[in-house]
Formats: sequence, C-alpha cells, structure tokens
Amino acid sequence: MPHLRRRRLLAAAALAPVTGLAPESQAEASSSNSAAPQRLVVAAFPMVDQIIKSALPAWQKAQGGIEVEVISRQYDDHHTAMTTALSSSSGGAHLPDVMALETMYMGRFSLGAGLQNLSLAPYQAESLREQFVPFAFEQARNRDGAVVALPTDIGPGSLFYRHDLLQRAGLNIKDLCESWESYVQAGVQLKARTGAYLFAHARYLKDIVLFASTPAGQSIYFDAQGKPSITSAHFQRAFQLAQQSRQLGLDAIVDTWRNDWSEHLRRGRLATELSGAWMAGQMANSVAPSTKGLWRVSQLPGQSFAGWGGTYYSIPRRSDPAKKSLAWSLIQYLTLNRDLQLQGFKGQDAFPALLSAHEDPFFDEPVEFLGGQRARQLWREAARRIPARPLHRQNKFAEEVVNGELDNVLIYGKPIPQALADAQALLVHRASR
Repeated sequence: MPHLRRRRLLAAAALAPVTGLAPESQAEASSSNSAAPQRLVVAAFPMVDQIIKSALPAWQKAQGGIEVEVISRQYDDHHTAMTTALSSSSGGAHLPDVMALETMYMGRFSLGAGLQNLSLAPYQAESLREQFVPFAFEQARNRDGAVVALPTDIGPGSLFYRHDLLQRAGLNIKDLCESWESYVQAGVQLKARTGAYLFAHARYLKDIVLFASTPAGQSIYFDAQGKPSITSAHFQRAFQLAQQSRQLGLDAIVDTWRNDWSEHLRRGRLATELSGAWMAGQMANSVAPSTKGLWRVSQLPGQSFAGWGGTYYSIPRRSDPAKKSLAWSLIQYLTLNRDLQLQGFKGQDAFPALLSAHEDPFFDEPVEFLGGQRARQLWREAARRIPARPLHRQNKFAEEVVNGELDNVLIYGKPIPQALADAQALLVHRASR
C-alpha cells in the first residue's frame, strides 16, 4: 500500500457469546479444558489499542466480568511478533485470542494458514458482508475465498492541498485533479510562483498511481495466477511520472513522518499531501496545527480511488479453541457497534469500515482544520468507490523490490524498462524458490 504509518446496530448480538464451534474447533475443544474461559488476550498496536481499551468495560460487564489483557507493541514489532507466533511450533501457547492486523500485512497473514476461517459456522462472517465497505471486506479473504478477518477502520485516500498556495500560483483544484499528468504539470507553476514543492517524495506518487490504476480484482504486483506482473503499462506510467516530477524538482525528497517532512508542512513548503482521511487529524493535532484553515481536500486526480491503510481483527487458527466463541463475540462488538465505530473516528481518526456509521450527522459537519469544508462527505464517497484488489503474501517484499528499482531510476538514471525488467526477474526468481 502507499505509505501507511499511522494509526486506524448489532450491539446486542455482538455482546452475546457465540454458541457452538465449527467442526474443526469441536475436535480441538475435546482435548481442552472444559471450564468456561475467563481471560482473553488481545494483541494490537498504538491507537488501535486505545480504541479496544475504551470499548472493553461495557463488553466485559455484559460477559460477566471476563478479564481481557491488551498487549500492545509498536507497529512493526507487533506484526513481527504475530508472524513469529503464528509460525511457532509451540502453537497456541504463544498466540493471542484476538489479533489486530494492518492492511499492509493482511496479504502475508490472510494467504497463509494461520488465521481462523470465519466463513464457517458458527462465525458465518459472509452474512455480515453487506454491513461493511465493500473493498475492505473483500480484502479479508484468503486464497480460497474464505473470510479470515473483519475490518474495523479504513483510510479513504484524498488529495490534501494548500488552498492559499494554489491561489498565489493562479491555480484552482481542477488544474491539479484532471489527471495525474495535469497534477504534475500544475506542480511546475506552483513551484515557480510560490517556491513550494508539489509533494514530499516521488516514490509516493509512484505508489498512488499504481494503486489508482490497477484494475479492480487484480493484485498490484501479481497477476491472477500469482505470478509477478511488474512490466505492465501502468507500472511504466507510474515510473515515468515519478521520474518526471524528480527531473522538474517537484518533490522535496523527504520521507513522511520525519522531522524535515513536518517542518516542510508547517512552513508551507509542501503544496499537497496524498494520504488517507486520517491525515487531517494528524496534521491538526500534532504535525502542523499552525496551518489550520489553510488546507482543503479533494478526490485524487483523475477521479481515482485508493485506500491508505486500515485495521482488521482476526482469530489465530491455533489459538485456544475454548476461547474462540468469546474472541468472535469481542470482534463483532468492536466492528459492528455503530457507536464504538464513531467513537474511534472522533477520538482516533479511525474512519469506520461499518457502513451504518456513515449515516451519522457527524459526517455532514464542517471540519475546522480544513477551513470548514465538509470533508467527511468526500471521504465517505471515496470509501464506497475504492475497488477491491486482492492482496498477496509477497506484496511487502514486491514493494521493496520495486522501490529499490525506482531509486535506481531517480538517483542513477537507470532506464525505466530495464528497471522494471530487473524487478520482474527478481520477483520471478523469489517465487520459484
């Protein structure tokens, strides 16, 4: 996915424990302690952990005081720990009962065999499909099409832009948004008249052009047969736009979340930011609060739609079978409770994956940081139009390979066709091992 370092009315039904277990779980449970489980372990990462903790008291009370331990690690550490736990020969001994996963890692986890099949009874997750944003639900499927997680929050992508800088440059938002090519060309006028860079790094432009141009139902880096697909026309276009923007001096060559990136935003040195809806809260609360009222948002150029991150809850397949019904009850409560979804949005900028939450009047309120723009309406539209694109377990590795070749193009002038061919060859070699 694009750069993603952030962190993402069936309440009565969700509060009730699920009765019965799937045939697979019944067999497992026969050898386990028959006593009712009294303690759940939930593994999460920052921001998500706070949402979970704030939701627990009501759920625990309804369950008769079930103890829940939330184990929180930093983003990368959490996913590394979950990878280790799922692959450990000791099985359920080191597994949490509920596991939070970020979208970037969903392919790695969902396409393995470590997560519980939630399409089976008693979970029946397929029956919940219509309640969630379509693309988010579809990304929770494994290679056999079974649902292995439920989405809780998403990051509808949009173009954040400095309204004041566009005015100084004699531009309007239509000049930036007609197409990705017009976005780059408008950046030339912006830079000449204001001195501001168009965006942070050419790599991010490559990312979003790839994600926006990949057809629905197709993985970014791999074809329908799971074979690497790096030399296509949209990879050529993404690399060419990134190269052009670097040659024109339009990117500041700074990485998101670094101090120099924040300083560029605060000083008006970045005219636009391509990111998820949650970026408005990040800029307002910590990154660039002094720029309040200067930013606006629009849909991505060329009427493209893409997501920036999101969070899922899953149950490890080899976790304690005696606790799976409670784990599923908690997941339902966290994902299907409209009020909790809205609390997460208001408190942690976690845009709800639950469609019923989108009908709340909060979505129609002006966003003060964005000059009073009713931006949540725009994000709501984007959320429903993002195409579902299947994930692949090698997505993260493929992204690293492609980024390495883009650096060769941007820094060393390597021809784009050769760079893409080399990336393709490396991924084919990796797939054949």
